[in-house]
Amino acid sequence: MQPLAGIWWSAWLEGWAVNAKLDGEFREFMHARWPFMVRLAYGLTGDQGHAEDVAQAAFARAYASWPRVSRAGDPDAYVRQIVVNENRNRFRKHRVTERLTDAPPEAAAADAVRRCDDRSVLIGALQRLGPRQRAVIVLRYWMDLTEHQTAASLNCSVGTVKSQAARALATLRQDTELVDEGFQ
Repeated sequence: MQPLAGIWWSAWLEGWAVNAKLDGEFREFMHARWPFMVRLAYGLTGDQGHAEDVAQAAFARAYASWPRVSRAGDPDAYVRQIVVNENRNRFRKHRVTERLTDAPPEAAAADAVRRCDDRSVLIGALQRLGPRQRAVIVLRYWMDLTEHQTAASLNCSVGTVKSQAARALATLRQDTELVDEGFQ
């Protein structure tokens, strides 16, 4: 009975060591990629709070299947695709209803600075695009991915990336708010 218990104990310790190694790999990956994924989610959502929520949910999903993700050829592409999907899924979930009041809330100082920032105009223009075009523009031009990487992240063909980018750029060129701000 003793040798069998020793084998079981050894197998358990070996499994624990593998899990600890995978946890360490994921922790390093997450710390290195967190700013990049939040920036991607910010480009998709236009809101810092929602961006952090989307990135956190994406990393939680990636952690749940980390052995499979880490075996993939490009875990960055895998997690980018999860971020895009999480952004889509956030519109499918039950939303909390807002309570309207007579007076608007006081604007914070950060909001006043953000209004003056050129990024707010660009984010507003991105929000007026469709979700697929917005994802292509953010991945392709904001995150500076190649057409192939963008296609892999969105699970579509390179031709789709090119056509969606062309349509989105044409829409952005005609956006009156961008023209008024001198972005053209």
